[in-house]
Amino acid sequence: MIDWNQGRWYVAGHRGLAGSALLDQLRQKGVSKENLLLYTRSELDLKDKAKVRRTFEKESPDYVIVAAAVVGGIDANRKFPVQFLKDNLEIQNNVIGAAHETGVKKLLFLGSSCIYPKNCPQPMKPEYLLSGALEPTNEWYAIAKIAGIKLCQAYATQYGSNFISVMPTNLYGPGDNYHLDNSHVLPALIRKFHEAKEKGMESVTCWGDGSPKREFLHSSDFASACLFAMENYTEKEILNIGSSQEVTIKQLAETISSIVGFSGSIVWDTSMPNGTPRKLMDSSVLRDMGWLPKYSLEEGIKQTYQDFLEGFNERSVS
Repeated sequence: MIDWNQGRWYVAGHRGLAGSALLDQLRQKGVSKENLLLYTRSELDLKDKAKVRRTFEKESPDYVIVAAAVVGGIDANRKFPVQFLKDNLEIQNNVIGAAHETGVKKLLFLGSSCIYPKNCPQPMKPEYLLSGALEPTNEWYAIAKIAGIKLCQAYATQYGSNFISVMPTNLYGPGDNYHLDNSHVLPALIRKFHEAKEKGMESVTCWGDGSPKREFLHSSDFASACLFAMENYTEKEILNIGSSQEVTIKQLAETISSIVGFSGSIVWDTSMPNGTPRKLMDSSVLRDMGWLPKYSLEEGIKQTYQDFLEGFNERSVS
């Protein structure tokens, strides 16, 4: 078991959606300010291998969570394939490598549900990894994440390193990225419907036909699951983290429209891609261990919309 009053923690990407939620949870667990190693991108460029290594040697973290990544939605993946592949590879390779070289006790790597094949059997189980072609609209990001998972497994196999990988479903929550060009679907819809309401628009146009099914998990629930895994999970096999509840994009749009208070209609642009038809995680291993999420989707969206109203609408996630 982890003694939360002892040990130094480094959260790479602590300003992002997942990272900031993890930081909040660590503080709630009793991890002191002195034992939280926090570096902004300007202070530590994770693509700089030598600097990352020097920082690890100086700080000697006991526990590392790799939440730093270049992230975005379908449009961003399509426009910036080099950044989604090359930058993510460099970030994770440098942090995971430095963790091994400096004797970190345990490391948790954040993957993504997009690692699974486009036409993956549902719900998606860890053994389905690499069993089929990836969804083309996010393959660059997915390939980088798969490489990170395999690197953790390689260190565990060759050196006995306690490096684990968790696969979150679609995350959302306070501090999300609401930028229309590079955010994920839920926060992007919050902004679109809010701005449509403010402008008195008669309709909002959404991509695709609304049929794809998605699972969403509040960032606070995800953070609690990660720390639960840090205490209780030591296997090489990836660990799925999801809510086990799914909705269509059409249902999601209608729910957000209602919460925001937009009274117009929703128009579906079927000339734009849908993405993966369905993405439901099999999170039974985690649930059998005793972890359950706390937030319902509606409750979580209401909280996230309030966060948007309080001024996070231009925040970009690193």
